[in-house]
Amino acid sequence: MKRNYKLSFRRCFARGTRFFYASPLMRYSTMFSEALLDHFQNPRNAGELPGANVKIETSNPVCGDTLQLSAVIENGIIRQVRFLCRGCTASIACASLLTESVQGRELSALSSLSPDSLAASLGGLPPASFHAAQLAYEALQSLLRAGK
Repeated sequence: MKRNYKLSFRRCFARGTRFFYASPLMRYSTMFSEALLDHFQNPRNAGELPGANVKIETSNPVCGDTLQLSAVIENGIIRQVRFLCRGCTASIACASLLTESVQGRELSALSSLSPDSLAASLGGLPPASFHAAQLAYEALQSLLRAGK
């Protein structure tokens, strides 16, 4: 059997004399919850937002992840929000969840969101990925300050 290793994203693991192939997604599924992987694979509200009246960008200098939020805020309500994220799987998922959580809500009602609540909504985050929830929370705080 001829394999094209150049096009393959699979890694081969040996078990005795038998081999099985695991995709990178299978490896992530043991680290991340189904909810997190869903937000990563199908991000909600990703992209530019034409006509945004508030735009912020936040970054984590330790890992290098950046998150940009653009929003249309009218009368203290977030009418629309979009994100652009350059970062890890967890950062993209947290940004997606954040935009879903805040869209259509009053600015004053968003004080209940925290890094812990974002992580819990995604089914938990490994300790090494908790920085993603903190990045999303910091972006939200910047958005709230800019939107007042």
